[in-house]
Amino acid sequence: MEHHHQVRPDGELRLLLLPATTPPTPRDDGAAATLFQPPLPPPPRALASPTTDHPQLDLSLSIRIGPPPPHTRTAPAQAGQQKKAAAVFDDDDDDVRALKQQAAEQGRLASAERAYAERVMELARRELEMAEREFARARAIWERARGEVHKVERMKEVAAARRIGAAALEITCHACMQRFHSPS
Repeated sequence: MEHHHQVRPDGELRLLLLPATTPPTPRDDGAAATLFQPPLPPPPRALASPTTDHPQLDLSLSIRIGPPPPHTRTAPAQAGQQKKAAAVFDDDDDDVRALKQQAAEQGRLASAERAYAERVMELARRELEMAEREFARARAIWERARGEVHKVERMKEVAAARRIGAAALEITCHACMQRFHSPS
């Protein structure tokens, strides 16, 4: 018999048996004696099609690239995979618990940091209020000192004017007295 390989679009490789020119022989598998009647060789275009026109073929060999389809798995293999999946789910549960604990810890840290920041802001606000009060007190002291300086300057001016007035009384010349009293 001749062999022909055919690759399907899903990546499966099929081995197709093409009829040969050998005489028909009975099957060796102990089943009822059936003879293989070789059909006429198919035209070349039939080899390229994904379906075959050979209903009499005894052998169909498939080689699939990738994992086997789900319907071909056996019960023990499925049980093992279910155990693996359960272990994965348990691992996922552990991971979820660990993530929840980590999130709770981060929440506690964030809460503590927020409380610390609020305390620092409160202290800064109090210091600012104290500084504003001190500034107001210093400004009041400066204003009082400035007032005292003005008062002292006026007193000096008044004292100087009195001295001039007393000196003017001693001057007998009327023209000289006018000069001392003039506001120049």
